Amino acid sequence: MSEYPPFQYGKSRFNQDMFLGRFRHFLDVIDPRTLFVSEKRLQECVKLLDSFKQGTLPPGVTDAELWQAQKIKQAIIHPDTGEKILMPFRMSGFVPFGTPVVVGLLLPNQTMASTIFWQWLNQSHNACVNYSNRNASKTAPFSKFFQGYVGAVTSAVSIAVGLNVLIQRANRLTPTSKLLVQRFVPFPAVASANICNVVLMRHTELSDGIDVLDDSGKVVGTSKVAARHALLETALTRVVMPMPIMVLPPIIMAVLEKLPLLQRQRRLVLPVHSLVCLASFGLALPLAISLFPQMSQISVNQLEPEIAMATDCNIVTYNKGL
Repeated sequence: MSEYPPFQYGKSRFNQDMFLGRFRHFLDVIDPRTLFVSEKRLQECVKLLDSFKQGTLPPGVTDAELWQAQKIKQAIIHPDTGEKILMPFRMSGFVPFGTPVVVGLLLPNQTMASTIFWQWLNQSHNACVNYSNRNASKTAPFSKFFQGYVGAVTSAVSIAVGLNVLIQRANRLTPTSKLLVQRFVPFPAVASANICNVVLMRHTELSDGIDVLDDSGKVVGTSKVAARHALLETALTRVVMPMPIMVLPPIIMAVLEKLPLLQRQRRLVLPVHSLVCLASFGLALPLAISLFPQMSQISVNQLEPEIAMATDCNIVTYNKGL
């Protein structure tokens, strides 16, 4: 039996109703191999997909070739603008380009200046990725993204610096304990910044509401209740995502650094640390994004009365965003 189902344009080849299907889908999305696709190969993929839409596919083209062409196009070209996304800001580049920043965030013995620098660099990279992969079907002022960026940087730096100062002033902690606790500071700083970024960039949804759709995909109304659910799910995703990245490496490195090899060869600590961060980042990203379906469901009874009156469906769906 073929691994590839019949091709559907714009759809995922994995079941998005199941966590495993969503996880496999996002592993495809962040596949770094698409970073090395040539311009010639990209244009071949675009041409093949255009032929499919026009019903003029050459004979012998398989479903596997069509799915692969769609994977490449979606990894490189923005679906709304039709423009190529810069390599460091593609979802497929998030792990390889973001890992050096994560390594920097988790370096031991950070100074105040280095803490501020790495937190700023991390939020700047996140902001560029968010902006490059934004929903551009509706025009949004750049000021909204800038507001979210400033809020995220401010909260991340404030919390990281504040916690480091508290740890340094904790007289009951031994120097070794301070060093160990200090390694976990990036997690609350990054998690709170992620939440701040979501709230600042999408706060208008709470007052304006978001579209909810019936079984046929028809918009049946705009719901503030659905907007609250969408923001809560997105915020939870943004808290879970840095957890393995910021928590696992310090725990693993605390064990590995006691090994005789790393005790003797201290120059190996940074390369090993980088590999641990890379593995944690590569696993955490698809796991976090896969927590909730892109199109979430909610009972009509939980929504505004006017929406219940506008549809016969018991369940409606909404796009939660990323």
